[in-house]
Amino acid sequence: MPFTRISLRAGKSEAYRAALIAGVYAALRETFAVPEDDLFAVVHEHDAAGFAYGRDYLGIRRSDDLVIVQITANATRTTAQKRALYAAIARELGRDPGLRPGDVFVNLVEVAPENWSFGEGGMQYGPPEP
Repeated sequence: MPFTRISLRAGKSEAYRAALIAGVYAALRETFAVPEDDLFAVVHEHDAAGFAYGRDYLGIRRSDDLVIVQITANATRTTAQKRALYAAIARELGRDPGLRPGDVFVNLVEVAPENWSFGEGGMQYGPPEP
């Protein structure tokens, strides 16, 4: 059910981009109990002019290797689960493809279950039709 958007500067290899998706998915499975095969992710690459960020915002040092991960998910997780997710993503992406923790930015967007259609024009998580 989560939908993941990953944004980064252009120029990384296909294996690097695949490692980003795999790492975020592993963290989601570990902390949000996402079932196997519930994987929906896209990677967006940007040139320097289209990728702006605060290099030292909140005292966190960022480089041009910054990866911005935005996850849209149902609004059903606790604060503890969210903290665990952020830590797991930083750990997984540190392991492969080798990102520094300061270069992992995560934004969680929570939505109501009826805001999804996984295909066939259906509302798979919504209330039954009257």
